[in-house]
Amino acid sequence: MNEEHAEFDPCTLLDEVLALSHEAGRRILEIYERADHGVTEKADRSPLTEADMASHRTLVAGLRRLTPDIPILSEESADIPWAVRRTWKRYWLIDPLDGTKEFIKRNGEFTVNVALVEDGVPVLGVVHVPVQALTYYACRGKGAFRQRDAAPPEPIHVRRLGEGPVVVAGSRSHRGDSLDRFLERLGEHEFIGMGSALKLCLVAEGRADVYPRLGPTSEWDTAAAQAVVEQAGGRVTDLELNPLRYNTKESLLNPHFLVFGDAAKDWKALLDEEAKRG
Repeated sequence: MNEEHAEFDPCTLLDEVLALSHEAGRRILEIYERADHGVTEKADRSPLTEADMASHRTLVAGLRRLTPDIPILSEESADIPWAVRRTWKRYWLIDPLDGTKEFIKRNGEFTVNVALVEDGVPVLGVVHVPVQALTYYACRGKGAFRQRDAAPPEPIHVRRLGEGPVVVAGSRSHRGDSLDRFLERLGEHEFIGMGSALKLCLVAEGRADVYPRLGPTSEWDTAAAQAVVEQAGGRVTDLELNPLRYNTKESLLNPHFLVFGDAAKDWKALLDEEAKRG
């Protein structure tokens, strides 16, 4: 560990980041409970709601107060040049409302994601589920936890594979042929469809064994939940089983990836060549 990291403990920021995530969740719910969500389109034609921006403003203002010297990369302000970003050793990576489509569908499966990234590694992560008053969180070396409302936090951990069918988490809206072939090779399984970063959290808390993501995602979709998964004893890797890393290139897109709890299983063997090519 270098001297800079020895002097900085991300866990000292956790309580304030939790409070800030809950505040952003309240801003989202104020809009969620209205009939009109104020939906517009981004340049890539994906939906943008008034709630995305309300959460974004809450998080950015709060993080700037908390750590004025740490830069912030948000899905809603992602046009920061690579020439600037590549100099960052530590930064906040946030998705103010992960699961905008789920928000619009009113199924409750959307989250507020806040991660602190150091040298490409998420070392603190908060995934808050406003509709359920549920929060998953972790920081480096302290384990991973789940907390509902004001109840005491519960430690969570990935599970080892048992005798029954493998439980697979996956997207409700992005399935695709590569995932179907993965499931065929896997054999007997149970599939849980879920929106947003909640799929990674299902693996972290031992409700699912694996989440194969064989389609496009962005770095803000995964960083916070990756911190939770890793501190819960699991792994988030590319298809060559290398850990996902952040801010290593100009593009903010992730490679296709796997999330799993039991590293003794050869998950890579379930991938076909087309999936590996991405």
